[in-house]
Amino acid sequence: MTVTGPGADGVDTSGHALGGPEGFGEGKRTTVTVIIPTFNEAANVEELLRQLAAAVPAHLDCEALFVDDSSDDTPAAIERAALTCPFPVNVIHREVPEGGLSGAVVEGLKAATSEWIVVMDADLQHPPSLMPELVETGRRTQADLVVASRYAGGGSHAGLSGRYRVMVSRTSTLVTKGLFRSALRGISDPMSGFFAIRRGIVHAQADILKPLGYKILLELAIRCRPRTVAEVPFSFQERYAGESKSTVREGLRFLAHLVSLRTATPAARMVVFGLIGLTGFLPNLCGLAALTATGMHYLPAEVLANQFGVLWNFVLIDVLLFRDRRGNRHWADRLGRFALLANADLVLRIPLIALLVDGAGMEALPATALALLTTFVLRFIATELLVYLPGRGRTKHVDTPLPLEKEGTP
Repeated sequence: MTVTGPGADGVDTSGHALGGPEGFGEGKRTTVTVIIPTFNEAANVEELLRQLAAAVPAHLDCEALFVDDSSDDTPAAIERAALTCPFPVNVIHREVPEGGLSGAVVEGLKAATSEWIVVMDADLQHPPSLMPELVETGRRTQADLVVASRYAGGGSHAGLSGRYRVMVSRTSTLVTKGLFRSALRGISDPMSGFFAIRRGIVHAQADILKPLGYKILLELAIRCRPRTVAEVPFSFQERYAGESKSTVREGLRFLAHLVSLRTATPAARMVVFGLIGLTGFLPNLCGLAALTATGMHYLPAEVLANQFGVLWNFVLIDVLLFRDRRGNRHWADRLGRFALLANADLVLRIPLIALLVDGAGMEALPATALALLTTFVLRFIATELLVYLPGRGRTKHVDTPLPLEKEGTP
């Protein structure tokens, strides 16, 4: 950790003292830490700190913590701007940007020691002048979380560039609130990246956070479940300098994040596992049609075509359903085990149907349905245990279920 700015003491990542013997956040009590995740935002840093310094009232002790994943000179820009900043400015530079901008925020949450934590972007689309109001609203209302909302009364998304981004933002908000109606009750803008949260609500649970992309508020609201939420309307501003980080890739990461949050319980994972399995029929049938069109006999063609469906299912399950467990085994090991289980399912199903029909006297149709259900449940359990849980000598994955929703489907 590198610490800069007037009156800020600490150590850098090599352990050398910078200005004094005390670590980050120590030496005096601070009221609020402003966490600012950055990725190539050098042109915005000076103006951001200038506006933030102008907004901080005399009674509010403040420090800024940049968590930086940049490949440009953003860290140097922060150090230069910190020289004239009236409050401590601290920097954590991450060589490996795990979890994207949300992962950077989690690093900041773990480092912060103040009563309140404010999270905001570095591009000035979140007005720094609103920071004190977020904290004051939390104090006045005794809220655990205060969200700066574009959709609360008086708020605006005017800074979004173009109708396409407005449509994507609106659609993402509607989908997210539909999936998590209970957890997001009282939050009109779960896509907001500008909010204040009490450190006590999040610090003890920081290790269960599994961020992906840049929608950290969604992660915190669903996993930490703050008891009371307040909102402050704000007008989303145009970017001060630089380029937007909103890309198609970030959109796909957001979708993966939604699936990860929605499937945090075994029952929900099983439902999604089955839905993904159903989609595998499409590549299976397409592969069968292509192979038989070449003159291949339908039996070996069916065996080969089934592998297209297996590969399709593996990719979706690996990316969407068990993203946080992929580090437990090499991808080739995971694929091999998954393919073995998927093909064993076919081998097991036929004898099971025969046993139910000939041994138990069932009709063929209900026997087939029961066999399909039985092998599906067994394959789901085997996939969790044999494909995505750690092998010997690895750290065991601890799955932390989310509180069940009071309404809605998994």
